[in-house]
Amino acid sequence: MKPLSAATLLLAALLCAPVAALAALKAGDPAPPFKTPAAVAGQAFDFDLSAALKKGPVVLYFFPKAFTKGCTVEANAFAEATPQFAALGATVVGISHDDIDTLKRFSREECRDRFAVGSDPAARTIKAYDAGSLLPGMASRISYVIGQDGKIAFTHEGSNPIKHVEQTLEAVRRLKK
Repeated sequence: MKPLSAATLLLAALLCAPVAALAALKAGDPAPPFKTPAAVAGQAFDFDLSAALKKGPVVLYFFPKAFTKGCTVEANAFAEATPQFAALGATVVGISHDDIDTLKRFSREECRDRFAVGSDPAARTIKAYDAGSLLPGMASRISYVIGQDGKIAFTHEGSNPIKHVEQTLEAVRRLKK
């Protein structure tokens, strides 16, 4: 058996590293302010984090690509939970690299007209929240709950889209206590 090279060992370590180790923003960190083109119910508008925070906490979730299986499941689950988030005063917004026309359709069909999805093709917000993926043109599946104080209250990373909804909803409930 041949000995493994240092480069092979480094590559193996990077591929096996837990995804959570990539998340730069932790509870207590300031949430980077952003404005982005977004869509809700098929209508485009400009989403502004600071304006949304005046109304209550914000659940900001990043997703890889509209109309893919996991992202559709996640959007459907956030749509179903939107009344619960709203009852707690929270705003839900998803962000991906997708263009605004794709997200207009996604907001109607998969978000069921219940919450906004933002377009970030230049990845400015994705980078600010350390939500980039190893795959070019895609964000990682990461969710943040941002308190009205503008600080990260909760971070969740993982491939299970349903867990993002469950855990961010629980984090918003804890904020309200």
